[in-house]
Amino acid sequence: QVQLVESGGGLVQPGGSLRLSCAASGFTVNYRRIGWFRQAPGKEREGVSCFSRTYGTIWYADSVKGRFTMSRDNAKNTVFLQMNSLKLEDSAIYYCAIGKSWGGLCLNSANFGSWGQGTQVTVSS
Repeated sequence: QVQLVESGGGLVQPGGSLRLSCAASGFTVNYRRIGWFRQAPGKEREGVSCFSRTYGTIWYADSVKGRFTMSRDNAKNTVFLQMNSLKLEDSAIYYCAIGKSWGGLCLNSANFGSWGQGTQVTVSS
C-alpha cells in the first residue's frame, strides 16, 4: 500500500528555517516523481518543488527559488524540503505527492495522484 507521511512543520519566525520530511512506503522514491505542494487558506494548491525525470533536476516555484531545497535519501526512502529565510507568505499546509507518471508539468498538482496528509507551516512574528 502506497503511503506518504509528512512531518517537520511548525511555528517559526520570519527569516527562520524548517525541514520537512516525507516518509514513503509501498514504493521506492527513487523510481517515482515526487513533488512538494502547499495550500494556504482560501488559496489554490500550488507546486513548490518537484523531482523531474532528468537525474539531478529539481523544479522550484519562483516564489521559493534560492530559499528552499528539495532532496532525497534513497536509503531512508524519504524526501526532504529544507526551507530557509521563511516569509509570512510561506504559511500553508505542505503536502508531498507521487506523480501519476513522469510526464506533464512537474509543478502541476493535476499530475499527482497520491497525497500525504500534510503538515502545517506557520510563519509568524
